[in-house]
Amino acid sequence: MKQRVLAGAALAAALTASYAVSTGVPASAASTPERVTAARQPLTGEAVYFDFSHNRFTVDHYVPGKGFARLAQPSDNFQFSASPDGKKVAWITAAGKVLVKDGAKVTTVSKGAQGGAPCLTPTWSPDSKRVAFGVAGDDVMVVNADGTGAHKAGRTAGVCHLAWSGDGRYLAGYTGEADAIYKLDLTTGKAAKVRGVKDYVVHVQSLSPDGRKVIAETMPRSSTELGDGGWPSWFTPAVIDTATGRKTPIPVTGKLIGAFYQADGRLVVRVAGSGHNTLVVLDEAGKELQRLDEPARAKKQALLRVVA
Repeated sequence: MKQRVLAGAALAAALTASYAVSTGVPASAASTPERVTAARQPLTGEAVYFDFSHNRFTVDHYVPGKGFARLAQPSDNFQFSASPDGKKVAWITAAGKVLVKDGAKVTTVSKGAQGGAPCLTPTWSPDSKRVAFGVAGDDVMVVNADGTGAHKAGRTAGVCHLAWSGDGRYLAGYTGEADAIYKLDLTTGKAAKVRGVKDYVVHVQSLSPDGRKVIAETMPRSSTELGDGGWPSWFTPAVIDTATGRKTPIPVTGKLIGAFYQADGRLVVRVAGSGHNTLVVLDEAGKELQRLDEPARAKKQALLRVVA
């Protein structure tokens, strides 16, 4: 499922719709980034996948040796994400409720978010304790997974497919017009445009731990079909330097269909295969550390999260 429909005015209009949120703390409260110290243990292949069939989304947690377990069946508008620990799912309903499912419990953690805009996906903090989501007016809200502590974290034009850096300090996303990437500093609440990006940006997947590099999907400016902002089942990843806009080659051969930064700096690259896909794990210098076979069942599913 690789959606390709015309983007532009309809999506931009959705992003400028009115927004209201009920919070328990002042909107000016500062966001305090948390730092995650990830143990440098080999990855096991544990991951979270999503599928779309029979007109519904399903999100499943895969553990090698145990198989797949259903995490959630979120709303049918693409606005969902899985936590880094692989245990929780957040999504936004068409009515604008922000829901978090943890085990069997579903909590409404916020109301009044913009529903029905596929690219406005929530994102999880690296410690899986908080959720951030973009809203109209270019505001970004952050709320604890139990619904407490909601506050405005800052303002950025890049509210599509927000990604949270492993050090907890930055969020990055692309604009509704697909013409730029912005990085939001949660310590200051201010955002900066990533300079030097010449192509359209149609997906942002993740940030490096220090926020210096972002993994995105880009398309030439000559393209007329940019997608509707929904999660892609696969994408051709580009590693972009957020200071210069330059692309860094990914030193993995084959057809690359995804890439993800872990909180400890490792880069996990998804490579298409005949019977199954493969996860190739690289260190910060690009040296290959591991190769992990994905389950055959996940071959045509979207990879939402690689669990450390």
